[in-house]
Amino acid sequence: MTLQTIRILYFARLREAFDLDGEVLALPPGCADVAGLLALLRARGGAWAAELAEGRVFRVAVEQDMARHDTALAAGAEVAIFPPVTGG
Repeated sequence: MTLQTIRILYFARLREAFDLDGEVLALPPGCADVAGLLALLRARGGAWAAELAEGRVFRVAVEQDMARHDTALAAGAEVAIFPPVTGG
């Protein structure tokens, strides 16, 4: 069985905290939505657990559309994780 892969992009403080601007990630079976992806990333511990913890403010977009925790992840999807944009 081939694992489904997605591309993740990290922006702003998350890019700095993870020292990574993006990665291609193979999703394990059962990891089919944004909630599953976030749980998988948090399980890495350290900065991942801290920055993506429940209650931390960040947004997720799938294929450049704002996503919810139940948004499905298709093979090859582009997922962006970023803090909310502020400005005047």
